Amino acid sequence: MNLRLALAQVNVTVGDLEGNGEKIRAWIERAREWKADVVVFPEMALTGYPPEDLLLKPDFVEAATEALHRLAPATRGLTAVVGSVHAAGDLYNAAAVFHNGHLAGVYPKHYLPNYGVFDEERYFRAGRENLVFIRNGVTLGISICEDIWYPEGPPEAQAFGAGAEVLINISASPYHMGKGQARERMLATRAADMTAFVAYCNLVGGQDELVFDGQSLICGPQGELLARGRPFEEDLVVADLDVRQVFRQRLRDPRWRKVHPSETVRRITLPELPIPQREPLTPSLAPPLDRVAEVYQALVLGTRDYVRKNGFREVVIGLSGGIDSSLTAAIAADALGPQNVVGVAMPTRYSSPHSLEDAELLAHNLGIRFLVIPIDALFQGFLDTLAPIFQGREPDVTEENLQPRIRGTILMALSNKFGWLVLTTGNKSETSVGYATLYGDTAGGFAVIKDVPKTLVYELARYRNARAGWEVIPKRVLEKAPSAELRPNQRDTDSLPPYEVLDPIVQAYVEENCGLWEIVGRGFDEETVQRVIRMVDRSEYKRRQSPPGVKITPRAFGKDWRLPITNRYQGREPP
Repeated sequence: MNLRLALAQVNVTVGDLEGNGEKIRAWIERAREWKADVVVFPEMALTGYPPEDLLLKPDFVEAATEALHRLAPATRGLTAVVGSVHAAGDLYNAAAVFHNGHLAGVYPKHYLPNYGVFDEERYFRAGRENLVFIRNGVTLGISICEDIWYPEGPPEAQAFGAGAEVLINISASPYHMGKGQARERMLATRAADMTAFVAYCNLVGGQDELVFDGQSLICGPQGELLARGRPFEEDLVVADLDVRQVFRQRLRDPRWRKVHPSETVRRITLPELPIPQREPLTPSLAPPLDRVAEVYQALVLGTRDYVRKNGFREVVIGLSGGIDSSLTAAIAADALGPQNVVGVAMPTRYSSPHSLEDAELLAHNLGIRFLVIPIDALFQGFLDTLAPIFQGREPDVTEENLQPRIRGTILMALSNKFGWLVLTTGNKSETSVGYATLYGDTAGGFAVIKDVPKTLVYELARYRNARAGWEVIPKRVLEKAPSAELRPNQRDTDSLPPYEVLDPIVQAYVEENCGLWEIVGRGFDEETVQRVIRMVDRSEYKRRQSPPGVKITPRAFGKDWRLPITNRYQGREPP
């Protein structure tokens, strides 16, 4: 007994009910061309994920409900599982199961994540009803994302209590480094533990700070990987499942003689449909990306979708000749096409000649438009205007910060005049400790590498060059000491620990929630750790006023990080 299953990992837009509905219909047709019996769409594919406080608008919920019912006619001749919202006395994150043109049932999500970037308890009631659908003799269990992460979650009852041979999980699982491998291991374990096929359909695309990586999976009843969708791209993953494998393996497993049918799982028998004549197919198994390539693709997709989904076509970037702006420009060119990227150099008296040369060479290598707007006269104008007020005080960071604030004003003027979105270029290391000028280099609409530590910035730049086979990002950019060039002979290490020291401290404090003494116990200097923690805590007010950026680490500044701005906690005393 074979079931042809299609997983449609699609890129949808939050709130675009009409557009998302049309996309779902189009991918149903693609599945029909493959003669699929069942086509599956990601969690909340119709509404987009996460819709956040749109869910508090009754008219949005009503419009989503109407849009869901309009999908029914497109499902004639097959079964479709579509993620959306379901209003039934309260609001549920739900999977709607259509069969042959009719809505056959709705499964409500049981486990609502309320940690990290998730706030599902703010909007939804947890489901209690557990369902399986019997289609032409094959029992299908349906669950949603978090439901399958728990060993004793709804899929266990569907398999052991209702005999489900195929466990379908629809998901909107945001990306961070290493998430895909962990997810794949978990799903393989579920399949083997339950002696069932596990089909996992994940969302793909960017939504504000989040990126969804796709990589939908089908695992066999021994935990073997049968199919994998492409990373960071829309894809239709199609496989023939020989359900008799499940029966044969369960016969040899003594656990199945000790379980009894569950009365808590409702069974819905779907009207039988004819099985079409079709040739066997070999499912696709997209190769995984390595760590750096994966991050790069996440940044490209997150940037492309943020720009496009918010109605922009072109972007503008301040090019300093440094590594951060060079990487940002490369990502933008790959995401949007070089014809849609403008780089602007804005030198002052402290800008070294090689910085302008490197910025121009980078722009030439990428094929983006390059503008030079000297700002030293504007800088001098500010100095002259403020001189009477500042009389008797030595120059300090005040004068330094005038330069990035002038640059921010220039970039925003270009944005207003030409409709270009400003991409900021600060990395996670700098964002963590406040090594940025508020209303200066933080001014813009999207922060591409906001969650990328400085040491990873270099890895990504080298990866981009290796992929191209030549030095798109000039060699000198990779080799010179980082500098803001706001005063003579300035280096980042004048104000910060070396990035090789700073980044692991930031990772421990921000991503792992380690305290001072835990970090010191890893071999770091106590005074340095204290200093970094103090800078991280005191810079929260800057981060709150900075643009969103792509999340690529397990804990990013933004939805993940909610440190109070007003905060006197200094950490515990040494043990």
